[in-house]
Amino acid sequence: MSQFDKLLERIKSHDKGLRFDELKKILEHYGYTMYAPKKGSSHRSFRKPGSMPITIPIHEPINIAYILLVKKLIESNETDEENS
Repeated sequence: MSQFDKLLERIKSHDKGLRFDELKKILEHYGYTMYAPKKGSSHRSFRKPGSMPITIPIHEPINIAYILLVKKLIESNETDEENS
């Protein structure tokens, strides 16, 4: 199992020890681009054409609500791939 697959499993199992960089890696894999405000903000926005933007705080550990949001995104992308 690759490191990326292990990371996906951690997200699907609601691992509370996830770091911001790990969620960033997953979102970028699914085509999202990170945007940071010019002035010091504690949040980063991830955008993808045709999808709702996702805003995640950089604080660690990541709150479970954001992990669930990314999990929902992963599951919807997997469903879309199966239907294609």
